[in-house]
Amino acid sequence: MRPIQIPKSINQYIKSSLTKAEMCKDASDAYSVLYKGEPEISVVMPAYNETESIVPALSSLCHNKTHRRVEIIVSNNNSKDDTEDLARACGVKVVSENRQGIAFARNAGMNAATGKYILNADADTIYPEDWIELMVKPLIDDENIAITYGRFSLIPTGPTGRLTYFFYEYISGFSRRYNKLVKDEAVNVYGFNSAFRKAQGLQVEGFNHPPGTIEDGWLALKLRNKGFGKLFYVNHIKALVWTTDRRIQIDGGILKGTIKRVKRVLNIS
Repeated sequence: MRPIQIPKSINQYIKSSLTKAEMCKDASDAYSVLYKGEPEISVVMPAYNETESIVPALSSLCHNKTHRRVEIIVSNNNSKDDTEDLARACGVKVVSENRQGIAFARNAGMNAATGKYILNADADTIYPEDWIELMVKPLIDDENIAITYGRFSLIPTGPTGRLTYFFYEYISGFSRRYNKLVKDEAVNVYGFNSAFRKAQGLQVEGFNHPPGTIEDGWLALKLRNKGFGKLFYVNHIKALVWTTDRRIQIDGGILKGTIKRVKRVLNIS
Protein backbone atom coordinates (compact mmCIF):
# COMPACT_ATOMS: atom_id res chain seq x y z
CA MET A 1 0.00 0.00 0.00
CA ARG A 2 1.37 3.39 -0.98
CA PRO A 3 1.21 6.21 1.56
CA ILE A 4 -1.30 8.93 0.80
CA GLN A 5 0.42 11.44 3.06
CA ILE A 6 4.11 12.13 3.55
CA PRO A 7 5.21 10.25 6.70
CA LYS A 8 6.43 12.21 9.74
CA SER A 9 9.81 10.50 9.43
CA ILE A 10 10.21 12.15 6.00
CA ASN A 11 8.47 15.44 6.79
CA GLN A 12 10.93 16.11 9.59
CA TYR A 13 13.53 16.89 6.91
CA ILE A 14 11.19 18.75 4.54
CA LYS A 15 9.66 20.97 7.25
CA SER A 16 12.44 21.09 9.80
CA SER A 17 12.33 23.80 12.45
CA LEU A 18 16.13 23.97 12.38
CA THR A 19 17.99 26.68 10.53
CA LYS A 20 20.08 25.57 7.58
CA ALA A 21 23.25 25.91 9.65
CA GLU A 22 21.75 23.89 12.51
CA MET A 23 20.58 21.21 10.09
CA CYS A 24 24.09 20.98 8.61
CA LYS A 25 25.58 20.56 12.09
CA ASP A 26 23.03 17.87 12.95
CA ALA A 27 23.78 16.05 9.68
CA SER A 28 27.53 16.26 10.31
CA ASP A 29 27.10 14.78 13.78
CA ALA A 30 25.00 11.94 12.40
CA TYR A 31 27.49 11.31 9.60
CA SER A 32 30.32 10.89 12.09
CA VAL A 33 28.41 7.86 13.38
CA LEU A 34 27.56 6.50 9.94
CA TYR A 35 31.14 6.80 8.69
CA LYS A 36 32.90 4.04 10.59
CA GLY A 37 36.27 3.93 8.83
CA GLU A 38 37.18 2.37 5.48
CA PRO A 39 33.86 2.42 3.58
CA GLU A 40 32.07 -0.64 2.32
CA ILE A 41 29.35 1.50 0.70
CA SER A 42 29.61 4.82 -1.13
CA VAL A 43 26.50 6.96 -1.61
CA VAL A 44 27.05 9.28 -4.59
CA MET A 45 24.94 12.42 -5.06
CA PRO A 46 25.43 14.69 -8.11
CA ALA A 47 24.51 18.30 -7.44
CA TYR A 48 23.97 21.44 -9.50
CA ASN A 49 22.61 24.56 -7.76
CA GLU A 50 20.83 22.64 -5.02
CA THR A 51 20.88 25.23 -2.23
CA GLU A 52 17.20 24.71 -1.43
CA SER A 53 17.21 20.92 -1.20
CA ILE A 54 20.66 19.44 -0.60
CA VAL A 55 20.76 19.87 3.19
CA PRO A 56 17.51 17.95 3.89
CA ALA A 57 18.60 15.28 1.39
CA LEU A 58 22.04 14.85 2.98
CA SER A 59 20.57 14.97 6.47
CA SER A 60 18.21 12.09 5.67
CA LEU A 61 21.13 10.03 4.33
CA CYS A 62 23.37 10.86 7.29
CA HIS A 63 20.67 9.62 9.67
CA ASN A 64 20.38 6.22 7.98
CA LYS A 65 20.70 3.18 10.24
CA THR A 66 23.09 0.41 9.23
CA HIS A 67 25.99 -1.50 10.77
CA ARG A 68 27.89 -1.19 7.48
CA ARG A 69 30.64 1.39 6.85
CA VAL A 70 29.31 4.20 4.67
CA GLU A 71 30.72 7.29 2.97
CA ILE A 72 28.65 9.99 1.27
CA ILE A 73 30.05 11.84 -1.73
CA VAL A 74 28.60 14.96 -3.35
CA SER A 75 29.71 15.46 -6.95
CA ASN A 76 29.46 19.22 -7.46
CA ASN A 77 28.77 19.92 -11.14
CA ASN A 78 29.66 23.64 -11.52
CA SER A 79 27.12 24.94 -8.99
CA LYS A 80 26.90 28.74 -8.96
CA ASP A 81 25.31 28.90 -5.49
CA ASP A 82 26.45 27.64 -2.08
CA THR A 83 25.74 23.95 -2.80
CA GLU A 84 29.37 22.95 -2.22
CA ASP A 85 29.69 24.93 1.02
CA LEU A 86 26.49 23.36 2.37
CA ALA A 87 27.66 19.85 1.49
CA ARG A 88 30.98 20.43 3.26
CA ALA A 89 29.14 21.83 6.29
CA CYS A 90 27.25 18.52 6.45
CA GLY A 91 30.62 16.81 6.83
CA VAL A 92 30.47 14.71 3.67
CA LYS A 93 33.10 14.34 0.94
CA VAL A 94 32.85 16.73 -2.03
CA VAL A 95 34.40 16.27 -5.47
CA SER A 96 34.20 18.68 -8.40
CA GLU A 97 33.30 17.85 -11.99
CA ASN A 98 33.73 20.72 -14.44
CA ARG A 99 32.23 18.94 -17.44
CA GLN A 100 28.55 19.81 -17.32
CA GLY A 101 26.09 16.92 -17.33
CA ILE A 102 24.58 14.32 -15.04
CA ALA A 103 26.58 11.40 -16.48
CA PHE A 104 29.87 13.26 -15.95
CA ALA A 105 28.86 14.11 -12.37
CA ARG A 106 27.81 10.54 -11.54
CA ASN A 107 31.02 9.13 -13.06
CA ALA A 108 33.16 11.58 -11.06
CA GLY A 109 31.47 10.51 -7.85
CA MET A 110 31.81 6.83 -8.72
CA ASN A 111 35.51 7.22 -9.53
CA ALA A 112 36.12 9.00 -6.21
CA ALA A 113 34.24 6.37 -4.23
CA THR A 114 36.20 3.92 -2.08
CA GLY A 115 33.32 1.55 -1.28
CA LYS A 116 32.65 -1.76 -3.01
CA TYR A 117 29.00 -0.80 -3.52
CA ILE A 118 27.70 2.42 -5.08
CA LEU A 119 24.32 3.85 -4.14
CA ASN A 120 22.91 6.50 -6.46
CA ALA A 121 21.16 9.41 -4.77
CA ASP A 122 19.85 12.84 -5.79
CA ALA A 123 19.88 16.18 -4.01
CA ASP A 124 16.10 16.71 -4.26
CA THR A 125 15.18 13.40 -2.61
CA ILE A 126 14.57 12.40 1.01
CA TYR A 127 15.72 8.92 2.05
CA PRO A 128 14.15 6.76 4.78
CA GLU A 129 16.48 5.55 7.52
CA ASP A 130 16.61 1.94 6.24
CA TRP A 131 17.27 2.85 2.60
CA ILE A 132 21.01 2.17 2.49
CA GLU A 133 20.69 -1.23 4.15
CA LEU A 134 17.71 -2.41 2.09
CA MET A 135 19.17 -1.31 -1.26
CA VAL A 136 22.59 -2.90 -0.73
CA LYS A 137 21.63 -6.14 1.03
CA PRO A 138 20.42 -7.94 -2.15
CA LEU A 139 23.77 -7.22 -3.83
CA ILE A 140 25.66 -8.55 -0.81
CA ASP A 141 23.49 -11.66 -0.50
CA ASP A 142 23.31 -12.62 -4.19
CA GLU A 143 26.17 -12.38 -6.69
CA ASN A 144 23.66 -12.92 -9.51
CA ILE A 145 22.11 -9.49 -8.93
CA ALA A 146 23.82 -6.74 -10.93
CA ILE A 147 21.81 -3.72 -9.82
CA THR A 148 18.99 -2.92 -7.42
CA TYR A 149 16.37 -0.23 -7.93
CA GLY A 150 13.47 0.93 -5.82
CA ARG A 151 10.19 2.73 -5.37
CA PHE A 152 9.47 6.42 -4.99
CA SER A 153 6.69 8.84 -4.11
CA LEU A 154 6.43 12.51 -4.98
CA ILE A 155 6.77 15.59 -2.80
CA PRO A 156 4.55 18.42 -4.14
CA THR A 157 6.34 21.70 -4.83
CA GLY A 158 3.80 23.19 -7.23
CA PRO A 159 -0.02 23.38 -7.42
CA THR A 160 -0.55 19.61 -7.63
CA GLY A 161 -1.54 18.11 -4.29
CA ARG A 162 -0.29 14.93 -2.64
CA LEU A 163 -3.63 13.11 -3.19
CA THR A 164 -3.36 13.62 -6.96
CA TYR A 165 0.18 12.24 -6.90
CA PHE A 166 -1.00 9.25 -4.87
CA PHE A 167 -3.18 8.15 -7.80
CA TYR A 168 -0.55 9.19 -10.33
CA GLU A 169 1.96 6.87 -8.63
CA TYR A 170 -0.41 3.93 -8.97
CA ILE A 171 -0.74 4.64 -12.70
CA SER A 172 3.05 4.88 -12.92
CA GLY A 173 3.23 1.47 -11.26
CA PHE A 174 1.27 -0.03 -14.15
CA SER A 175 3.64 1.57 -16.65
CA ARG A 176 6.63 0.07 -14.82
CA ARG A 177 5.06 -3.39 -14.99
CA TYR A 178 4.36 -2.84 -18.69
CA ASN A 179 7.99 -1.82 -19.24
CA LYS A 180 9.24 -4.95 -17.50
CA LEU A 181 6.95 -7.31 -19.42
CA VAL A 182 6.89 -5.68 -22.87
CA LYS A 183 9.80 -3.26 -23.21
CA ASP A 184 12.83 -3.57 -20.94
CA GLU A 185 13.04 -3.51 -17.16
CA ALA A 186 16.13 -1.28 -17.38
CA VAL A 187 13.98 1.77 -18.17
CA ASN A 188 12.52 1.47 -14.65
CA VAL A 189 15.91 2.15 -13.03
CA TYR A 190 16.34 5.69 -11.69
CA GLY A 191 19.58 7.39 -10.74
CA PHE A 192 18.18 8.69 -7.46
CA ASN A 193 17.31 5.21 -6.18
CA SER A 194 19.59 2.37 -7.30
CA ALA A 195 22.77 0.48 -6.33
CA PHE A 196 25.50 -1.56 -8.04
CA ARG A 197 29.05 -2.83 -7.52
CA LYS A 198 31.73 -0.25 -8.33
CA ALA A 199 34.12 -2.73 -10.00
CA GLN A 200 31.38 -3.86 -12.37
CA GLY A 201 30.31 -0.29 -13.07
CA LEU A 202 33.86 0.59 -14.08
CA GLN A 203 34.00 -2.39 -16.43
CA VAL A 204 31.03 -1.04 -18.41
CA GLU A 205 32.36 2.56 -18.44
CA GLY A 206 30.01 3.78 -15.75
CA PHE A 207 27.24 6.13 -16.76
CA ASN A 208 28.50 6.82 -20.29
CA HIS A 209 25.58 6.38 -22.67
CA PRO A 210 24.69 6.95 -26.33
CA PRO A 211 22.81 10.10 -27.41
CA GLY A 212 19.06 9.76 -26.95
CA THR A 213 19.36 7.41 -23.97
CA ILE A 214 19.29 8.04 -20.23
CA GLU A 215 22.36 7.37 -18.09
CA ASP A 216 20.76 5.41 -15.24
CA GLY A 217 18.73 2.95 -17.29
CA TRP A 218 21.59 2.53 -19.73
CA LEU A 219 23.94 1.56 -16.90
CA ALA A 220 21.48 -1.13 -15.79
CA LEU A 221 21.26 -2.42 -19.35
CA LYS A 222 25.06 -2.57 -19.69
CA LEU A 223 25.51 -4.39 -16.38
CA ARG A 224 22.93 -7.02 -17.30
CA ASN A 225 24.17 -7.48 -20.86
CA LYS A 226 27.75 -7.84 -19.60
CA GLY A 227 26.57 -10.91 -17.69
CA PHE A 228 26.88 -9.48 -14.19
CA GLY A 229 23.39 -10.60 -13.25
CA LYS A 230 19.76 -9.53 -13.15
CA LEU A 231 17.98 -6.36 -12.13
CA PHE A 232 16.33 -6.53 -8.70
CA TYR A 233 13.34 -4.42 -7.67
CA VAL A 234 13.40 -3.49 -3.98
CA ASN A 235 9.71 -3.29 -3.15
CA HIS A 236 9.98 -2.89 0.63
CA ILE A 237 7.93 0.04 1.92
CA LYS A 238 10.83 1.06 4.20
CA ALA A 239 13.00 1.60 1.10
CA LEU A 240 10.51 3.96 -0.58
CA VAL A 241 12.15 7.34 -1.23
CA TRP A 242 10.47 10.73 -1.54
CA THR A 243 11.53 12.96 -4.42
CA THR A 244 10.28 16.39 -5.47
CA ASP A 245 7.95 16.80 -8.43
CA ARG A 246 10.28 19.23 -10.20
CA ARG A 247 10.70 16.90 -13.19
CA ILE A 248 6.93 16.94 -13.67
CA GLN A 249 6.88 20.72 -13.28
CA ILE A 250 9.61 20.97 -15.94
CA ASP A 251 7.38 18.85 -18.22
CA GLY A 252 4.61 21.43 -17.82
CA GLY A 253 2.61 20.00 -14.93
CA ILE A 254 0.82 16.77 -14.07
CA LEU A 255 -1.36 16.56 -17.22
CA LYS A 256 1.39 17.28 -19.73
CA GLY A 257 3.81 15.16 -17.73
CA THR A 258 1.41 12.20 -17.74
CA ILE A 259 0.83 12.48 -21.50
CA LYS A 260 4.58 12.64 -22.09
CA ARG A 261 5.19 9.52 -20.00
CA VAL A 262 2.35 7.58 -21.67
CA LYS A 263 3.79 8.44 -25.09
CA ARG A 264 7.21 7.30 -23.91
CA VAL A 265 5.85 3.95 -22.71
CA LEU A 266 3.94 3.40 -25.97
CA ASN A 267 6.79 4.71 -28.17
CA ILE A 268 4.64 7.49 -29.60
CA SER A 269 6.64 10.43 -30.90
